[in-house]
Amino acid sequence: MNTEEWNPGKLLSLSGNYWATCALHAGVKLDIFTVISDRLLTGQKIAEKLGGDARGVIMLLNALASMSLLIKKNEGYSNTAFSNSFLSKESPQYLGYIIMHHHHLMASWNELDKGVITGKAVRSRASFDNPEVRENFLMGMFNLAMNIAPQIAGKIDLSKKRHLLDLGGGPGTYAIHFCLNNPSLLATIYDQKTTRPFAEKTIAKFGLSERIGFQDGDYVEKDITGTYDVAWLSHILHGEGPEDAQKIIQKAVSALEPQGMILIHEFVLNNDMDGPMFPALFSLNMLLGTEKGQSYSEKQIVEMLAAAGVMEIRRIPVQTPNDSGVIQGIVKG
Repeated sequence: MNTEEWNPGKLLSLSGNYWATCALHAGVKLDIFTVISDRLLTGQKIAEKLGGDARGVIMLLNALASMSLLIKKNEGYSNTAFSNSFLSKESPQYLGYIIMHHHHLMASWNELDKGVITGKAVRSRASFDNPEVRENFLMGMFNLAMNIAPQIAGKIDLSKKRHLLDLGGGPGTYAIHFCLNNPSLLATIYDQKTTRPFAEKTIAKFGLSERIGFQDGDYVEKDITGTYDVAWLSHILHGEGPEDAQKIIQKAVSALEPQGMILIHEFVLNNDMDGPMFPALFSLNMLLGTEKGQSYSEKQIVEMLAAAGVMEIRRIPVQTPNDSGVIQGIVKG
């Protein structure tokens, strides 16, 4: 249970913190950090490059400088080392895609009260059909996964495994890092057809096109073809209610050989469902955008695995941002 100590100042700071969030989103959406790059530019010059009003642009630049995302010197602005690394598109560490994904979610969060009272989504999944929205989502997931996939791949021994199923694998970040860590491992990403171009482009960048394939399909509605000895399910259960989450696990188990390994990666709630904070808030995000999705507790995930005939279930000790966890099990022989 969270025992946060509150005071009026802290409460009001939380309430108004979306101002800073909106300033960050605007800076990324306008690509200000890429425009500045490694130069010192005046506010007027930046406004000209953006094709914007100098007064408005300079106000935003000053706000970003107040947040220590820009450095102001006289009338000039430059990136900090951090913003150059994570907010400029010229950097391989760019996090702008996931920030823009958060931006696209904001309208639905503004209707959280409506979602809570009705118990229904206020954000349509059809919005992801928009190419820009879908790119920001997929590449945003890539941004996040690139920060933790190498760590997780190093914690899980797949040296004796031959073929990994990355169910709902998106651009394939985890499949890529599992294959990089295990030179004899092959992988298949199973995801929606619209995801294929992003996945194939990402796989090719890592030189793994010969080892990682892609299957089009809806893992809720369709069966999984092929036989595998390890299945990786990263952040797909939370998009579904308990019944479909159980169905997904059962389908993954059915595609595994005897003694095959299943790995569930999720934002894991405690068994009282009241923390940690990020998984609890993420459950609200699923309320806003899905029919029955939610965050799950460790107990719930363990019970779903056991119901699918999985044994030797345990949580792998990994430390990740946003309190995600990995739960492993072995399919009965």
